[in-house]
Amino acid sequence: MMPASTKTRRFTTKPSRLPLLGLFSLPLVLACSGDSATDDAVDVTGATVFEGARVVVGDGTVIDDAVVAVRGGRFLLISPRADVSLRVDGDGEVTRQDVSGKTIVPAFVNAHAHLATDRPERAEQLQHFAYYGQSAVISLGLDDGDIGFQMRGETVPMGARSQSAGRGITMPEPGRSEVPHWVTTEEEARAAVRELAGQQADFVKIWVDDRGGQYDRLSPELYTAVIAEAHAHGLRVAAHIFRLEDAKGLLRAGVDVFAHGIRDQDLDDELLSLWLERPEVVLIPNLPGPGVPSDVSWINTVPMDQLDRMQEAASQERPAAQEAFGIQARNLTRLDEAGVKIAFGTDGSAPWSVHQELEDMVRAGMSPADVIVAATATSADLLGYDELGTVQVGKSADFVVLDANPLEDITNTRRISAVYLRGERLDRAELAEKLLRPRGQ
Repeated sequence: MMPASTKTRRFTTKPSRLPLLGLFSLPLVLACSGDSATDDAVDVTGATVFEGARVVVGDGTVIDDAVVAVRGGRFLLISPRADVSLRVDGDGEVTRQDVSGKTIVPAFVNAHAHLATDRPERAEQLQHFAYYGQSAVISLGLDDGDIGFQMRGETVPMGARSQSAGRGITMPEPGRSEVPHWVTTEEEARAAVRELAGQQADFVKIWVDDRGGQYDRLSPELYTAVIAEAHAHGLRVAAHIFRLEDAKGLLRAGVDVFAHGIRDQDLDDELLSLWLERPEVVLIPNLPGPGVPSDVSWINTVPMDQLDRMQEAASQERPAAQEAFGIQARNLTRLDEAGVKIAFGTDGSAPWSVHQELEDMVRAGMSPADVIVAATATSADLLGYDELGTVQVGKSADFVVLDANPLEDITNTRRISAVYLRGERLDRAELAEKLLRPRGQ
């Protein structure tokens, strides 16, 4: 992973010919025909300009005391404040916001979650994910029907974008979900993939897990057939795994993404060697709860009685969970240090868990800077969202304004001042009120 680097420079303020709209240190000048003083100034007519924040770009770089301009739903300018002057043409207007002392990060991209297949409920979930700073999410393998496919091309007001892997593929699992394709032969496996290809699924999801000995897990013959058929149709395969031996077999078979880390034991040199032979394979860790007491009082979109129950559960010391977390944490750290591409996902459907997963990845041993890259640029790239994942000129203005620096303490991602999607500020107070009401009211 690329380490974060901070651009440190001595800041000076360029002289302003005509300051406008408030007491800001950045000069803003009115453009006049033939006026050479404005030749190098950036035209921010009609833009919203954010001044003074630290910008965590999402690619491992940081810009201190920055100016960020947004217009037409996209980033128009990102620059150290000392390096730029702005202009407004004619009678145009500009909106200026002083965000000194705050930190701007790209909105997070959740590459493993599960969403409802009821349209109104799914729309509300996407708003809930957006409330906690997420710009996009994929529902990975438990989408029954067509709603998931229909809504991925829609813009949900104040909501995150979404993708769908449709119905995933597994061996029969009576008593669990009947949504996935249950397959027992290679032809059934290939037919399931062909159905997903016809639906233009964003991924093919497979489960290779015996669920603690309850079921037969997807065999190498079956998952090899799935992967081959998927690749023939231009689809990538994301695998839910548990065992080290299955991870090795899947790497040999050509899997594209691991939707979980290895959970049964510490990885070995053979696994690492196989993975490094295929550096394009991505890991979405989906760490389990660390099993140590934690505070959930920052979650403010659930009723108080529910939050009290959540806090009581979160206050418990759980030695078995700590052991399970330790295995996955050590495996994540070793893969990260080896240069394996790490993305980000939370599993489940709790929109606030994005911030818990960020903390757990740091707890496992990754740096806050690298975890933010995983949850922004890498995940956006994995899902094919070219316009998301970094604060860069021309990209969609999907970003979060934080009251404190997450590079110093990753839990500062919970201190959200504002969320912007497609350049528009979410009304988080309105959203919170809506999310706290019983559905249908």
